[in-house]
Amino acid sequence: MKKTLTPSHARDALGLKPISQAVFQAFGVLVSAQMLSFNAYAAEPISQLPDVEVTDKALAKEPAATGYNPKKSASQKFVAPLIDTPKSVTVITKDVIEDTGSLSMQDALRTAPGITFGAGEGGIAVGDRPYIRGFEAMGSIYVDGLRDIGPQVREVFAIEQMEVIKGPSGAYDGRGSAGGSINITTKQARKGDFVKGSIGWGTDSFKRATVDGNFMLGDNSALRLVAMGHDADVPGRDHVENKRFGFMPSITLGLDGPTQLNASWYHMETDDTPDWGNPYYQPGGFPIGKPVGDKDNWYGVKGRDFAESTADIGTLKIQHAFNENVTLRNTTRLAKTRNDYVATRPTISTALLMQNRQVTRDLRGRDARVDTIANLTDVTVNFDTGSLKHHLNAGIEFSREKLDNYTYAGGVLPATTTSLDNPDANTASTPTSRNNHPSFEGRTINRSAYAFDSIDLSENWILNAGLRIDSYRTEIENNNVVTGAQTSQFKNDNTFKNYQLGAVYKLQANANIYATYATSSSPVGLNLGMFDYAGGQLVAGTQSLSPERSKTVELGTKWIVLDDLSVNAAIFKTVKDNARVPVSTGFDNSGEVEVKGFEFSVAGNITEQWKVFGGYTYLDAEQTKAGTVGDANAAGGPASAGKQMYGIAKNSASLWTTYQLHPDVTIGGGAFYVDKIYADPANAGYIPSYVRWDAMAKYKINKHFDLQLNLQNLTDERYYSATYFRHNAIPAPGRLSFLTLNIKY
Repeated sequence: MKKTLTPSHARDALGLKPISQAVFQAFGVLVSAQMLSFNAYAAEPISQLPDVEVTDKALAKEPAATGYNPKKSASQKFVAPLIDTPKSVTVITKDVIEDTGSLSMQDALRTAPGITFGAGEGGIAVGDRPYIRGFEAMGSIYVDGLRDIGPQVREVFAIEQMEVIKGPSGAYDGRGSAGGSINITTKQARKGDFVKGSIGWGTDSFKRATVDGNFMLGDNSALRLVAMGHDADVPGRDHVENKRFGFMPSITLGLDGPTQLNASWYHMETDDTPDWGNPYYQPGGFPIGKPVGDKDNWYGVKGRDFAESTADIGTLKIQHAFNENVTLRNTTRLAKTRNDYVATRPTISTALLMQNRQVTRDLRGRDARVDTIANLTDVTVNFDTGSLKHHLNAGIEFSREKLDNYTYAGGVLPATTTSLDNPDANTASTPTSRNNHPSFEGRTINRSAYAFDSIDLSENWILNAGLRIDSYRTEIENNNVVTGAQTSQFKNDNTFKNYQLGAVYKLQANANIYATYATSSSPVGLNLGMFDYAGGQLVAGTQSLSPERSKTVELGTKWIVLDDLSVNAAIFKTVKDNARVPVSTGFDNSGEVEVKGFEFSVAGNITEQWKVFGGYTYLDAEQTKAGTVGDANAAGGPASAGKQMYGIAKNSASLWTTYQLHPDVTIGGGAFYVDKIYADPANAGYIPSYVRWDAMAKYKINKHFDLQLNLQNLTDERYYSATYFRHNAIPAPGRLSFLTLNIKY
């Protein structure tokens, strides 16, 4: 089989600030200069894949010309194809991201069932906080295989694909990952010349532009630049808007040689309106029922509230293939993220305020700055021991993360309340000021070593085993924000092991059944002081606690059928023992959480024209052993015993499908269902279930241009997409329609 690539081209994108405009204009000049030379070669092939022999039609699909094979993980730690990996892994491809019109990582993740989202305050007033299989995964997000802990709103313009790894994955990822993790693969310089891009307009002042250019530098090297500008109001939300700008240049040297070097720099900046949604009614401090107030209402203060974030992530990767069986890699990353905001949290805490239909405006502010350095050295080796075939990946990883957390003073309102039904966003307030010294400083150092081996025992049996050892040390220094003097210091130092063992029985080349056992460890201070709840915060009463331990047993099956359709199903049980719960002396490790579940997923082609992506997940997540003290709001307290874990939907389902009616016309649509989600351990507050419908249509004008129309939240369903514990819930955007012109040369 052979596949041909043709060059593509796009125009410059829309910037949001003068510096952004300058970057786009400069790149536009470069694009224009290259366009004539690209057109001359537009009809010529620029890369060709070798012929591949296979015995099964369903497995005969070759990788895309980018070198990405959707049947094999982008992470070198997955040493076997995904169908032969005894673990549930959902791959959200670039096609799914583009067809659904996803604009952020959270947008894209909602297409995969079993993932819910939390809102937050503290270090993540804005940022991504997903839950996977019943457990928070904020600290388990990875970019090109390395942990990305800095709080930020992650965009999709630089994403090639995302992999959601289900179940405890401490052997792959290290600390945390109790319910799973997310690995983002970014767009890197590769073989071939192309330029493409998009310009979009829509309702609610929607404006968005992207550009993606790849240029060969001789025969063996390439340069790539992707960039994005976005400016839009949030549909259905008063006074709330989002502005984003980002770019990512990368260069790859040695494309065809045994030694390859890749360097990239990801820059992202946002200037958003912080939106903490609607409050729960809390007489006596406890939530009752669903949030109150109109879902259009914004309870913030214009001129005072802001949310700005930046991310700068530089990565250098060097790899050398000694031969076709041995490859050595070294990846180094320097990252700096900043999450700076002042926001209003609406609160209804007493019956009196409820009777007067008033909302208390609580000021929250933080400037969290995270610096990270990480290095991973690993080797992949294929070898035989007698009749056994081994596919091994082993590595050594080091990381250091540092957080400086500044707080804000001032911002006092002349009245601390506003109307629940008709809030006044133009209330005058005194200016806010950032305190001179950080309120606390956090540092985490992690050293680890790991090895994974996929062993072909016979034609039908595969054994998969992995082991990782982590040496983890974290500390928090609390300071006086006026003088900078240290007021207290706490440390947690642990070494822990995680492992997994799985077996795959191949029914035939395109079908198998598997069983696996895996673990993870979640130490105190996991998120570097950012949103550590339920005993996860590093304080005097927790610094001596051992890590929580999660263990899962999973039985599943994977098939590739029809015209390349992946069908997977699994049942699983995860138990977190050694869980931290409140007791009379503070916290101890006497708690337990149990998650039992089932999931089913489909992805790929039913026919050449008909594609589907989606599935169903059932999660019974229960606090099986609780603490002995604490009120109804205490996570892991006695009121939580036997209750559904908060932040988790028991049932969720999604289905996205596209159909090519004509070579030039494609239509698509999808439905996304999420069950009721409880907001507190006692299951008193909740956000209701919902169904959201989306649709799209694409028309190919010619080989260079196509038009795509996306209709998101087609029925204008007003639902809550995330909840922050017992305090407030975030209304999802209303109906959004936007038309995108895609340009390819």
